[in-house]
Amino acid sequence: MWLGRGSKWEDEGAREALPRYFSILEGTEEPVFSISKRVEVRFEDNLPLDELWNLHAEGMDRLRENDLREKPENNLLELKALIASRIMESCTLCEIKCRVDRREYIGYCRVGESLVASDFLHYGEEPELVPSYTVFFSGCNFRCVFCQNWDISQYRVGIEHVPEFMAFKIEEAFRRGAKNVNFVGGEPTPNLPFIVETLRHVSVPIPVVWNSNMYMSEDAMRLLDGVVDVYLADFKWGNDGCAMRYSKIPRYWEVVTRNFLLAAEHFGAEFIVRHLVLPGHLECCTRPVLEWIVENLGKDVRVNVMFQYRPEYQAGEYPEISRMLEGKEKQKAARIVEELGFRNALVG
Repeated sequence: MWLGRGSKWEDEGAREALPRYFSILEGTEEPVFSISKRVEVRFEDNLPLDELWNLHAEGMDRLRENDLREKPENNLLELKALIASRIMESCTLCEIKCRVDRREYIGYCRVGESLVASDFLHYGEEPELVPSYTVFFSGCNFRCVFCQNWDISQYRVGIEHVPEFMAFKIEEAFRRGAKNVNFVGGEPTPNLPFIVETLRHVSVPIPVVWNSNMYMSEDAMRLLDGVVDVYLADFKWGNDGCAMRYSKIPRYWEVVTRNFLLAAEHFGAEFIVRHLVLPGHLECCTRPVLEWIVENLGKDVRVNVMFQYRPEYQAGEYPEISRMLEGKEKQKAARIVEELGFRNALVG
């Protein structure tokens, strides 16, 4: 079934795929970062990183066991913030693992300190997310030749905020009707230390959306467990060859599929999986991506198969993708979704 934009099935499909997210909106559940604040973990700031990770594992066990305290002296979210800041000293937050000391220098992602390029109530996301308080960071660990946000993903632009002020802006957006805070870019992963530190100061029950290319390291995935409510996850490529040619990224399939499987085990986390259909890439990318999702995440997962590709940035240098999608390609993508039996899909 082709569930196009504006379909009456949109809300039903979203609720079926994202029950916990809707429960947070309705006030019967808490965002997971709020719960992590009530997990007691005692630690000293000067402990070695491996000892902090051991304490983190104990804290995650308490989170899953619902072993909570009101206003503990030290909590799991604070520990996550400390570990994230330590990782920045030799950065391995994404799978590039450039090991740059990002307290002093700019990483491969072009991120040193976090810069907010823009932030606003966004009405162009999936219907269940709107309005979404969307925080666009500059910098990215991908080099997509067709990037529509190249002016912020490939350059250092924006304003440096202190976490307390960013938290204030999130709370103000919540009071203005934002359904969620949506961290995007560029790519949010290099900004994980800033994001977690910001959430320490957020006191409103706003769901966290992680709008990402899913190329995080395993360490970053451990930190995101207990922070993210919805992975708004981009699944671009069906093979490593296309990923390297168009995004300059090695080991794409291995890393991204691993992270989807890890995220599926994260406390309270749910998915919206986006796939942008590219001209000429239905058999090499669209079909294998959607087949993998069905086989590993199931037919009920929320997927958004998008036809919004435009040949921007450097796409003109690649003749095979320097055009818009044809009508027959859109029809074929819709047929693949129908053949695979997705029950909560958006297509178009």
